Amino acid sequence: MLNSPNLEYILVVDDTPAHLKLMVETLTDEGYEVSTAISGERALKKIFYDLPNLILLDIQMPGLDGFEICKKLKENPETKDIPVIFMTAFSDIESIVKGFRLGAVDYITKPFQVVEVLARVKTHIHLQKLRKNLEKEVMKKNNELTKTLEELKISQSQLIHQEKMLSLGELMAGIAHELNNPISAIFNNFYHLEAYIKDILNVLFLYQKYYPNPDKEIMENAEEIDLNFLLKDLPDLVASMKLGSERIKSLSTSLRTFSRTELNSNQKVYFAFHKHIDSTLLILNHRLKANKYRSGVKVVKEYGNVPEIKCFPEQLSQVFMNLISNAIDAIDEFVQNPEFDKFKYHPQITIYSEINQEKKGVIIRVKDNGSGMSEEVKAQIFDKLFTTKTVGKGTGLGLYIVYKIIVINHSGKLWCESTLGQTSEFIMELPIDSK
Repeated sequence: MLNSPNLEYILVVDDTPAHLKLMVETLTDEGYEVSTAISGERALKKIFYDLPNLILLDIQMPGLDGFEICKKLKENPETKDIPVIFMTAFSDIESIVKGFRLGAVDYITKPFQVVEVLARVKTHIHLQKLRKNLEKEVMKKNNELTKTLEELKISQSQLIHQEKMLSLGELMAGIAHELNNPISAIFNNFYHLEAYIKDILNVLFLYQKYYPNPDKEIMENAEEIDLNFLLKDLPDLVASMKLGSERIKSLSTSLRTFSRTELNSNQKVYFAFHKHIDSTLLILNHRLKANKYRSGVKVVKEYGNVPEIKCFPEQLSQVFMNLISNAIDAIDEFVQNPEFDKFKYHPQITIYSEINQEKKGVIIRVKDNGSGMSEEVKAQIFDKLFTTKTVGKGTGLGLYIVYKIIVINHSGKLWCESTLGQTSEFIMELPIDSK
C-alpha cells in the first residue's frame, strides 16, 4: 500500500500483536497513516517498497532484531535519513547507547504511555520536516551560489579581456602613431620618386638614341650591370615598393581604427560596419594565408548599402574578431582530417551585409566552408563555458560573449545555421534606431 501524499506515514515493527494494535489505534486517531510488520524481514520489504516518514522499531524480535534492522537502514543511502525510534522493555543504559550509536533518534520504553508516544512521534516528524526543508534551502542556496560564481568567473574573464584589449588599444595607438609619419613620408614621396626615375630613364633613352656608339668604358659598364635588365626591372621594382608601402599604410590605418575603438569603449558612437570589418580582416590576414595543411583562405565580401548605427564600437569589433577567428578555426579544424585532400578544397569565408525587410535593422552574416557542426553542438553553441575546442585552445566564453554583446547589450538577434562537415553561418541583426 502506497502512503497518501497528504498524510505522514509511520511503520510500526513489533512481534507482539497487542503492542501493534495499541500503536495503530493511537497513531490512527491522531491522523497518521500506519502500516505494521511483525518481523525484521517483512519490515525491510515494506520499507524499500514504500519509504515511511518515521519508523517505530522493537529491539527484541526473532530473526533480525531491531539493532540489525537499524544498521541496515543507516547503511543504505535511500533509507539512512528516516527517523527510527526504538521501542524497548530494556531500560539499561548500554542498550539505549547502542541504539543511538546505530543511528536511532529516540526510544520509548514499554509499557507505552500514549501521551509520551504521541509527543515523541510529533517531535521527530516535525524535526524531519525541518531537516528536509533545510536541505532544500541549502541546495537552492548552493545552486544560486554556483550560478553566482559562474557569473563572476565570466565577468572576471570579460574584465581581464577588456583590460587586455585596452592595453592592446593603447599599444597599437602608440605603434600606429610612431609608424604613421615615416610611412606617410615614404608613401607620399613615391609619386615624386616615380616621376624622377621616369625623367632619368627618358634622358638615358635619349642618349641611347642620339649616341648609339658610346665609348668602350661605357659599353663595358652597361654589360657589367646588365643595363637592359635594369631598365626593364626598375619600374616594376618601384611599383612593387609602392604597393608594399600602400599595404603598410593600410595596416597602420587599421591599427589606428582598432585602437580608437578600444579607447572609446564606454560610450555609444556611430559605427561604420564595413570599415571595421576590413580592419579586422587586415589584422587577421596572417591567419588567412596558406599553410602546410591548406591553401590561403579566400575572403568574399558581399557588402550591401547599410547605414552607420549607434553602438559600442569596442564590443562590435570584438564580435567581428571572434566570429572571423572562429571561422578560420573551423577551416583549420576541417583540414586536420588525415583523409583530407588540400588540393581539392578551397577554403572560403563570406561576409554579407544588408538591411532587413522591415528596413529597421542591419544584418551581418559570417559564413565559412569549414567543419560545420551537429544539431547537438549548435543547440549549445552560445551557452557559457561550452566549447568544442581542445584544452588550452578555447575558454567556452567567446560565442557566449558575442551573444551577450549582440542580444543583451545591443538589443539585437543572433543565431547560427550549420551543416556538419559543410558550412557554418553566424547571423546577427542589430536595430538601426539604437538608444
